[in-house]
Amino acid sequence: MPKLFSTAYLPPISCLALMATDMGGKVYIEACESYQKQSYRNRCRFYAADGVQSLNIPVIHSHQGGRIPIREVRIDYSKPWLIQHKRAIISAYRQAAYFDYYADDLFAILDSRQEKIFDLNTSLTRMLLDRMGIEVELSFTEEYSREAIVEGVQCADYRDLIHPKRPDTILGNQEEMKPYFQVFARKYGFINNLSSMDLLFNEGPQSLDWLRNAIRK
Repeated sequence: MPKLFSTAYLPPISCLALMATDMGGKVYIEACESYQKQSYRNRCRFYAADGVQSLNIPVIHSHQGGRIPIREVRIDYSKPWLIQHKRAIISAYRQAAYFDYYADDLFAILDSRQEKIFDLNTSLTRMLLDRMGIEVELSFTEEYSREAIVEGVQCADYRDLIHPKRPDTILGNQEEMKPYFQVFARKYGFINNLSSMDLLFNEGPQSLDWLRNAIRK
């Protein structure tokens, strides 16, 4: 069954773990929903020197009120979020084993200053999929379906299940999982389901193997 996700900024590991179970298949990103605040659509969680922190992209809200289609949400570059995000990522991951291999790829996309949050998220997701070796066909919905029916096919719906304020059970229990190396693990222990960049910077080419074993059995 195809899977349907909301767009996400440097998406959480659970998203890519689910995608990794569909190698060679089709994965859909919801392109016709309304923008939702306080979700992964414009934020990610990462492992900093003082524990879990969030990076949030400010967006320009409509002055007309009402809901904004996700593909029309513009990024607010009048605020210094871009340099703040880059500095935070460098501080958190410069000691990670594969940071030097992938940081330029990530920063090149950020520095492209794409106008829409949906387009930025898509570029970053494609980069993560490619660098981790997750071979899926990434497609986009052309109309909104509450029942998650896309192109006449029923999809597994993860659009609202994966949310920063609602813990899910997609990945195995913290105690059951084999942790991967994290820079600050000696201080705070292993922290699960952060942004996928945490896995990529720390595990590099081994990311796919870890993802394949991450889904809750």
